[in-house]
Amino acid sequence: MTDNHDIHKLETGKLKLKVTLAADRNAVDPVVQSVMDLVRQVHCDPEKYDAIELALTEALANAVVHGAKADPSKIVECDVVCNEDESMLIVVRDPGTGFDPGEIPDPVRGESVYSDHGRGIFLINQLMDEVKFLKHGTEIHMIKK
Repeated sequence: MTDNHDIHKLETGKLKLKVTLAADRNAVDPVVQSVMDLVRQVHCDPEKYDAIELALTEALANAVVHGAKADPSKIVECDVVCNEDESMLIVVRDPGTGFDPGEIPDPVRGESVYSDHGRGIFLINQLMDEVKFLKHGTEIHMIKK
């Protein structure tokens, strides 16, 4: 592990992690790999690893780049809970001002097809079973059943 993130394993559920990382683009991949290594160790939903890993990467990247404006002095938080029934909840929080997810254009329609923005949220919605944005878009809850 690098010194720009911190992972704590908590006792409730099959696996519960609280992750914090500096809002640095270079911190995202090592954090995702560390989280996925722990998820694999407890065999939490092995058939869904790729979808979970990509959704987590997209959510953290969005939080770092858009929420925290890639300012390494700001902190992004992530909670991961893998329950006994192998469902997984991932929550990502950023210190930004938020956004309205309903105003993100659909990246597979019209002029948005040519845009380089909005695909992360689209992917997350395709990969996860439930996605909710809370606190004016500064918090995303993703569930994989």
